[in-house]
Amino acid sequence: MSGDMSGETGGDTGDVIVVGSGVIGLTTAVVLAGRGHRVRVWTREPAAETTSAVAGALWWPYRIEPEGLVGAWSLTSLRVYGELAGPRTGETGVRLVPGVEAGSRLDELGAWARQVPGLRELEPGEVPGGYRHGLAATLPLIDMPVHLAWLRARLEAAGGTVESREVRSLDEAAAAVEAGAGAVVNCTGLGARDLVPDPDVVPVRGQLVLVENPGIESWFAAADKASSTSTYFFPQPGRLVLGGTAEEGDRSPEADPATAAAIVERCARIRPEIADARVLGHRVGLRPVRVKGVRLERAPGGARLLHNYGHGGAGVTVAWGCAYAVASLLA
Repeated sequence: MSGDMSGETGGDTGDVIVVGSGVIGLTTAVVLAGRGHRVRVWTREPAAETTSAVAGALWWPYRIEPEGLVGAWSLTSLRVYGELAGPRTGETGVRLVPGVEAGSRLDELGAWARQVPGLRELEPGEVPGGYRHGLAATLPLIDMPVHLAWLRARLEAAGGTVESREVRSLDEAAAAVEAGAGAVVNCTGLGARDLVPDPDVVPVRGQLVLVENPGIESWFAAADKASSTSTYFFPQPGRLVLGGTAEEGDRSPEADPATAAAIVERCARIRPEIADARVLGHRVGLRPVRVKGVRLERAPGGARLLHNYGHGGAGVTVAWGCAYAVASLLA
């Protein structure tokens, strides 16, 4: 893997249209541009207005299938984020931050977990919040507005472009293929439900609260597998991100005050100082979950159409692994 994250091979390998400018679309575009493709990203909305922009963005394979592929995609992304952290943090938005995944044990996770450097089980007394089990690790935590801007800059530096264009049908992209583009990659996330169409794609609503950071330097996450709520806080530059929810089928873009209060209360049980932190804002995003798991494949019939969607709440976690998988399909 090259230090510039593109896996460059040089040469001119044909035009590619990537539909969608969230973290999946932009990361895919960056990798393909580095492989010598002339890449155009078609997007209905700027990256700053996508679901990716409001993500808490901790690297962790959360609510994503198929398990047999997710591990490799996640570990590839983990290695890339490790290269993007350190001295390049301010530019890339990627930092390596210590924290605790409460309520989890190593033997409950996939084989990928044993390849995460430094991931270790905690003793019961070490886990905050009274949880009996937990894992500790230093993991990538991504400031998404900064990272999305960096991805676009990387793409443009490699000769790619981002075009504001609402795609009402993938036939539009197919027509561009016939007009000379080498391939189309569908990275439309939730939009794939109507564009493909794929009824297995469903929105899972996530609500976050942004507060002033009272001095917290580590992350904490605990998912309640029996409900639509979770408890997490992620220290991001200039703010502390509190969460969250996972409400399947709910498309409401408005933050619910009662939900926000409950999020703050849950987080304050772990770190009491959060209760008095000044609220900076609220965020809502619709995760593009696919019931049958991520779809990453060529469209049937040999068409030069590839699908890369359905990553749910783990788009950041698998973005680079999926991008390299798409590049392999186009090789």
